[in-house]
Amino acid sequence: MGTTFHGVIAFALLASMLLCGSLLRNRIGLLRNSLVPASIIGGLLGFILLSLELIPGFEAADFTALTFHFFTLSFMSLCLTGNSKDAALSGGSIVRGGLWLTLMWSISLGLQGVIGYGVITGYDALTGAGVSEWLGAIITHGFTQGPGQALTYGGIWEKEYGIENAAQVGLIYASLGFLVAFLVGVPMAKNFIRRGLNANKASNIDDDFTSGFYSDEHKPVSGHMISHPANLDSLAYHLGLLALAYVLTYIWLGAMQPVVADFQPGGINLSVLFSYNLFFLHGLAVCVLLRLAIDRLGLAHRVDDETLKRITGSSVDFMVVGTLMSIKFAVLYALLTPILLVTLAVTVTTLIGCLFLGRLSGNLGRERAITAFGCCCGSTGTGLLLLRMMDANFSTSVPKELAFFNLAIIVTNFHILFVFAPLVPSLGGWTYLMVFGGTALFFLACVPLLMKRRPKAGQASANPIKEPC
Repeated sequence: MGTTFHGVIAFALLASMLLCGSLLRNRIGLLRNSLVPASIIGGLLGFILLSLELIPGFEAADFTALTFHFFTLSFMSLCLTGNSKDAALSGGSIVRGGLWLTLMWSISLGLQGVIGYGVITGYDALTGAGVSEWLGAIITHGFTQGPGQALTYGGIWEKEYGIENAAQVGLIYASLGFLVAFLVGVPMAKNFIRRGLNANKASNIDDDFTSGFYSDEHKPVSGHMISHPANLDSLAYHLGLLALAYVLTYIWLGAMQPVVADFQPGGINLSVLFSYNLFFLHGLAVCVLLRLAIDRLGLAHRVDDETLKRITGSSVDFMVVGTLMSIKFAVLYALLTPILLVTLAVTVTTLIGCLFLGRLSGNLGRERAITAFGCCCGSTGTGLLLLRMMDANFSTSVPKELAFFNLAIIVTNFHILFVFAPLVPSLGGWTYLMVFGGTALFFLACVPLLMKRRPKAGQASANPIKEPC
């Protein structure tokens, strides 16, 4: 039985780091007042312990798979959650709001790659260091897509094109993106909340918010029991619903992979669309259909949305810790200066872009700006975590917009994600700049078109949310 413990203990270490992070946040004044989430504190603690080899038998790679699956689970559980019944927390059409998030992300995807490439080119010209410019370009996959895609594309660049350390540098960018998202995003969210600019007034900076724990008299109710405990615990019941969706997604991918294996229209390998790296995308679709079936069959009373929100939030916490614990210190140290220069340039540009476009998006624009910044600097899970500060119980329409966004970006950025990204080092500098820079300019040109469809003030709150996830 001893061989079965490694994966379980890896998960237990993630949970332990979360516990340590929550206690440190509660006890240390600097952390408490800065509102740093426990997942960031715990993830950094785990990274330090692994780097100093103080956790015998474990290394950074042991936490990569857990990170991937918790990211997937966070969005599958979100899509099983029903719509908010409070029309005042609606930003209008979920599709329209999701398109604003899609524009912000798509512009960042192209622009970050161009900036990263340019910064490393300039760094080499000034220092003669000879760092591959593709180690700057991969920041867009670490920032806008997160650790999973950074590892995927970086691995391809290493194996096929000899770009040394591309996968690990991509993972470092993803991890730095998480840190940046919170170093910048948390104070920004804090400022919005203090000024009362967030729509969900359940989120306010009080003693409970600051300490990270509820006092006895303020403990909220977390969901309702659906199944009788003599039959089945309600949490196990909801985990079972999520597990069913996970199994269906796995079966679907397994059935489709041999079907599309040799289907390459125009030379495009469509089997990439059905790889397990995109499990979360297919899982979203399965959960949307499952929730529609539940609602159409009149079984919505058999699902407690608050319990599903707790599963979503917990998955996000575990995902953040796992990502930070997946960093290899040696690679970070060797390329520290160019990595930090690229990160700084991309962060400033992304922040300005998200704030500007969020303001243009109308009602719930601040929630979209903070969410988009998190998505463009870490992953969609980071965006959810920042949104949770301004929308504590995910009651606005932005979480559902975020779910739509995850589907929309695959369609709008298909040419980059599935055609050009795996081939980047073979493109050459000017072709790369035209493809990625041209993508950013195209979506920037779409902003005026979406503004024409923006509802007038007050119109959004008058219309309840009708679209599915």
